[in-house]
Amino acid sequence: MFLSIRYYNILRTSGIKRFFSFAASQNMSNSEGNGFMLAEVINTLEEFAPKVLSESWDNTGLLVQPYTTRLITKILLTNDLTEKVALEAYHHGCEMIVSYHPPIFAPLKSIVQSSWKERIVSFLLENRISLYSPHTSWDSTQGGVNDWLASSFPYCESTPIIPGVIPNTGAGRFLNLNSNISLTDAVARVKKVTSLKHVRLAMGCGKSMNDTIQTVALCAGSGGSVLKNVLTADLFLTGEMLHHDVLDAAQRGISVILTNHSDSERGFLRGFASKLQNKFDNQILVLVSEYDKDPLTTSLNV
Repeated sequence: MFLSIRYYNILRTSGIKRFFSFAASQNMSNSEGNGFMLAEVINTLEEFAPKVLSESWDNTGLLVQPYTTRLITKILLTNDLTEKVALEAYHHGCEMIVSYHPPIFAPLKSIVQSSWKERIVSFLLENRISLYSPHTSWDSTQGGVNDWLASSFPYCESTPIIPGVIPNTGAGRFLNLNSNISLTDAVARVKKVTSLKHVRLAMGCGKSMNDTIQTVALCAGSGGSVLKNVLTADLFLTGEMLHHDVLDAAQRGISVILTNHSDSERGFLRGFASKLQNKFDNQILVLVSEYDKDPLTTSLNV
């Protein structure tokens, strides 16, 4: 396998070691007789989240397919596909990456070395790594990203905010909690499920941290456009919203919790990884990226 100087430097500085063992590990894994064909893997992914659930504007499904595909024995899950994550997949001998966000969204007019997205596509093709992106189909499906985010709260009645084409699917979730909680408790629950130390909070006009939360409207990612369909709730939960949308909600007495965009999504991957591996009877090793993280952090030292 060939690595360009650019990728070698990224690999060296990122702390990913022993990358020259990739070819040997790849041959060993393929000779064991385990694994599935690419088409079988895609069928399994789309049994969980049919592509028809994707929003019309989205770019989901198989995005990169090498000319000669390989038996899939290792899959790397990531929320965002960066060059470092692509190298991580290469290091682990993965034949496939499932990236929640589609790295190819705006059309590419060329695949050269001028942008990081083009370099990723070139790298994947050269190293025969397939790329699949589910994005909004995972948001919409039952048991998907929004339902994972809803697990922050106690047992509740949950319905999609915007119904999908399949029953019990759709954009966002509206929750009626079976037992009331305080806003303080709601913040703590969100931080626990997302494994975050900090979230941003806009308190609803006239509200306090001890006020009761009985209804929650949530949408993983950038939820402003979905949450505009909710006339009233005690709490909005999403990754990010426009300033004026947060201001409007707060003035209407609705408190808002923001986690950062991908931090409202990423935690879903770890639970899903084990479920997906079980789906393949452990014949595919499903890994979760250790280098994938939200580009924004909260710094208390600046």
